[in-house]
Amino acid sequence: MGDRRRDDYVLTTDAARVDVGRVHRWLCDESYWAAGRDYDVVGRSIEGSLPYSVFHGSEQVAFARIVTDGATFAWICDVFVAADHRGRGLGGWLVDSIVEDLTGRGVARLMLATKDAHDVYRRVGFTGLEGADRFMELDRRPTRAAILGQA
Repeated sequence: MGDRRRDDYVLTTDAARVDVGRVHRWLCDESYWAAGRDYDVVGRSIEGSLPYSVFHGSEQVAFARIVTDGATFAWICDVFVAADHRGRGLGGWLVDSIVEDLTGRGVARLMLATKDAHDVYRRVGFTGLEGADRFMELDRRPTRAAILGQA
């Protein structure tokens, strides 16, 4: 999972390069799914995941993290592209790279959740969840209603 280059952008899995402060601002202030998330929680979530970052020069402009056992299952989450870099295919490139890397490691099941970016993920090969009635959750997030569009 080495660095990849495209135009003036670099995609890396180097956890040491993640700008935790910037990622925290994106998630806490600009995302619907992690609104108000504490800095410490963002930091711990990155430490416990495989982070992917896209840089334009020295500036981090996109982020995603993967929660996985590295063998059978992976959850792609916290996918975010900075507003001034959207519309350039960075989200698709980021997710496509994640899928390629995990598939190459033999991970056969990848999941994610989205409220508004279905087309991005469909282009990478994701479909609606089959057998959704078999899945259960215990969701204690204080922002759950907003995430589900119920607020």
